[in-house]
Amino acid sequence: MSPSASPRSVPVRLVLADDHLVLRQALRALLEQRGLEVVADEPDGRAAVDAVQRYSPDVAVLDVAMPVLNGVDAAREIARIAPECPVILLSGVDDTRFVREALKVGVKGFVQKSQGCDELVHAIEEVREGRLYVSPGASQAIVDGLASPAPDGSRLTPRERQVLQLVGEGKSTKQIAEVLHISVKTAEFHRGRLMKKLNVHDTANLVRYAIREGWIVL
Repeated sequence: MSPSASPRSVPVRLVLADDHLVLRQALRALLEQRGLEVVADEPDGRAAVDAVQRYSPDVAVLDVAMPVLNGVDAAREIARIAPECPVILLSGVDDTRFVREALKVGVKGFVQKSQGCDELVHAIEEVREGRLYVSPGASQAIVDGLASPAPDGSRLTPRERQVLQLVGEGKSTKQIAEVLHISVKTAEFHRGRLMKKLNVHDTANLVRYAIREGWIVL
């Protein structure tokens, strides 16, 4: 069944997340022109997770590299709170390092941003039918990502990666606690374990690591 709605059918409901406002608005307009219903478009992964919980969409379409919570970690949380909602990741050519982790958390679709909107609509149709979908443009990136050594970040727990991303974005321990809905003491604990695992001793080196490993959006 096509994801676009006929006059008598119920349109597929989507949550869309991308931190680039112009791209997000354009993609929303294109998807709605094809008969899909975008129930929420969000600027970061945390807001996307909240929107999935609030609106119970049929599919979530997430950019890989987003502030606050990246697409892979957002997909992990969506799998926990709404396992019936398949996730499609929109990726750039440099996002191969996330492939292994994305597959592990249950991402069902990979579409490169260089592909057209019709490709994304096709991906939505496929994951709605319970199939894994990889667009032609992303196929080689998937192979490269699986063939390459696991990134250092794979040693970190999901919570530690979230803390790393937020530190890299310049947030204080108190702000990290607020974003993650944890106590300041717990945030300090995760930050300390993170620094010990990575053998870094100050915030500047944590930020450099986060940039090098692609866990933050510049």
